[in-house]
Amino acid sequence: MKIGFTMMCEQSGPKDLLRDLTLAEAAGFDYSVISDHYFPWLEEQGHAPYAWSVLGAAAQVTSTIPLMTYVTCPTRRYHPTVVAQKAATVQLLSDGRFTLGLGAGENLNEHVVGGGWPSASSR
Repeated sequence: MKIGFTMMCEQSGPKDLLRDLTLAEAAGFDYSVISDHYFPWLEEQGHAPYAWSVLGAAAQVTSTIPLMTYVTCPTRRYHPTVVAQKAATVQLLSDGRFTLGLGAGENLNEHVVGGGWPSASSR
């Protein structure tokens, strides 16, 4: 069994995420994932730091814990080539500890670029 730690961008600010991640690494968690959301799920949560900036910083403040997106949608908010560049950069910064998790996205976080929201089959 492996136990992971989730950096919930919609619930904590970037400095808190990094502090908690360093504690998770020290406690022996097997991996960490980060939610890649533009908006928090609820207004009361009040946070949504940019996951990719947090990942770059996470790669520097940790040394062993694997890092992963949970999940990034490479179709609307991010063009696939931009996702590839970001993933490659974090992979280098983390000395090979990064895994890119991809998904079809959802309207709450992807509609921010305009142009409507396509059906799941076209995504």
